[in-house]
Amino acid sequence: MKPDLFEAPDYYNLDDLLSEEHKLVRDAARQWVKRDVSPIIETYAQKAEFPNQIIGGLAEIGAFGPYIPEEYGGAGLDQISYGLIMQEIERGDSGVRSTASVQSSLVMYPIFTYGNEEQRKKYLPKMASGEMMGCFGLTEPNHGSNPGGMETKFKDMGDHYLLNGAKLWISNSPFADIAVVWAKNEEGRIHGLIVERGMEGFSTPETHNKWSLRASATGELIFDNVKVPKENLLPNKSGLGAPLGCLDSARYGISWGAIGAAMDCYDTALRYAKERVQFGKPIAAFQLQQKKLAEMITEITKAQLLAFRLGQLKNEGRATTAQISMAKRNNVEMAINIAREARQVLGGMGITGDYSIMRHMMNLESVITYEGTHDIHLLITGADITGHQAFK
Repeated sequence: MKPDLFEAPDYYNLDDLLSEEHKLVRDAARQWVKRDVSPIIETYAQKAEFPNQIIGGLAEIGAFGPYIPEEYGGAGLDQISYGLIMQEIERGDSGVRSTASVQSSLVMYPIFTYGNEEQRKKYLPKMASGEMMGCFGLTEPNHGSNPGGMETKFKDMGDHYLLNGAKLWISNSPFADIAVVWAKNEEGRIHGLIVERGMEGFSTPETHNKWSLRASATGELIFDNVKVPKENLLPNKSGLGAPLGCLDSARYGISWGAIGAAMDCYDTALRYAKERVQFGKPIAAFQLQQKKLAEMITEITKAQLLAFRLGQLKNEGRATTAQISMAKRNNVEMAINIAREARQVLGGMGITGDYSIMRHMMNLESVITYEGTHDIHLLITGADITGHQAFK
């Protein structure tokens, strides 16, 4: 088992912009990843299995709903702290960050923001502690980039709702205790429903044969005449804007998380280049390797500045959906490009599980597509600056 020697790059002294609380939160997450994730993650990725034993640790470092107020079990932290936690977790593995992102932004966030007091008190404390895990049902077999076309529906049966339909590509679904499910009522209006494991007709088959996010549990949500109690409807927002608001929070977290994956690939490549000797000197002394490494640190630094400014805007309640799309798209592309370049620095060793790079590269192929595809985010920016929507 190789020791985790990761050292985080900070070329522009961004630590000077962070509060003491920010640094404490980040460093706690960093140490936890070094101790509890790095030593096991390659094994679990090879086995295509989620390491359930880390759920308690994720809760301890505040990864579940860090910005949820303390009265509901959250840590009451700001948005930059949330971003830093996601950065450190994804430095370990994108699949583990996916688990935390879904729990925080796609389940706890809608219950806190769109739910009532009774729902908040029932679910949020147990979710913050990791006692209860959740998933988010929006994407369907026939509706990915166009979630408004969803076919999952529910009927008012008087004393309950009757839910029918299916969701696909759902992180955490195989082990989730609850699902926040988006479905259309009889008038075609989208609402959020909390569906609990054990409800008759509700099943969560696991998705196998993934080359990406192998250490993350992915599955489906199947609803076959599921009776959902009326008190499980999220009352405070309906329409497509409700799930899209959750996605804004998740995409923001991804914009930080991808930096973590990039930092790990860069740090691995830099260390290897200094140690690997060819033609009588370390390959770090050759111009082409220096070009690769210099471009990596430049792109990471730009992404760090983008994410930090976005975090400030989020804290002020001023971050727009289009700004979040820009950061998600840019930073994931940056990370996947760095993973590919870093793999080349390592030569053949880069494809082995002795190093994290190939795992990050495969994971990022999912991250560049989920929570809004690379192309859709480009068109969100395009629509924002031109006033014309190109995807409708």
